[in-house]
Amino acid sequence: MYQLLNFTGITKLILLFILNLFCSCGNNTSLETRRPTLTDFEIGEKWTWKWQRTINDKVMGEGVDVKEVVDYNGDLGFYFGNSRHDTIPAATMVNGEEGENPFHDWPLKVGKTWKHIEHWENESGGKGISDRNVKIISYEQITVEAGTFWAYKIKYEGTIENLSTGGKAEVTDFWWYSPLLKEYIMHTQDDGYGIYTSELIAYSDPQKTK
Repeated sequence: MYQLLNFTGITKLILLFILNLFCSCGNNTSLETRRPTLTDFEIGEKWTWKWQRTINDKVMGEGVDVKEVVDYNGDLGFYFGNSRHDTIPAATMVNGEEGENPFHDWPLKVGKTWKHIEHWENESGGKGISDRNVKIISYEQITVEAGTFWAYKIKYEGTIENLSTGGKAEVTDFWWYSPLLKEYIMHTQDDGYGIYTSELIAYSDPQKTK
């Protein structure tokens, strides 16, 4: 009888410890997440997001984005779009150079700050530059259509300039990155003119279908 009561007491302590651990995750500055490697991905993984752009609460555009891990000439590839021509080697993204002012400064950790500077070119051929200050705000649970996940909330604040048109705007982005899914699950952007949102609506894990 004593052993049973003692075991129950220990179990309660363990449960309280776990509960306290989850409750304090949002302010946990010791938690770190490394950059995913190629071995973390598997053919068949698929992420699907829905996005929407609004101005004065009026929908100006909406659609769906897809990313899928596929076979690419015997190696892993990431497929985007509506045809297999929209596929690039996974190593190009996973093992690419991070540079001095990266989008993600690995390892991720609550409270971490850095500078993100990126020269870009859009589908129309327009060129521009993003210059933002970045801070990881918290590690929190967030619910999206695909489910509920723990994610880093990362704030990007600064300017985005279109060098082709001369347009420049102060922009604030929030990204929620899930270590479990190795991808962002929510993104919002406010450029002073309108709001852009993107939310993960589905995730396929080949491990769960085996």
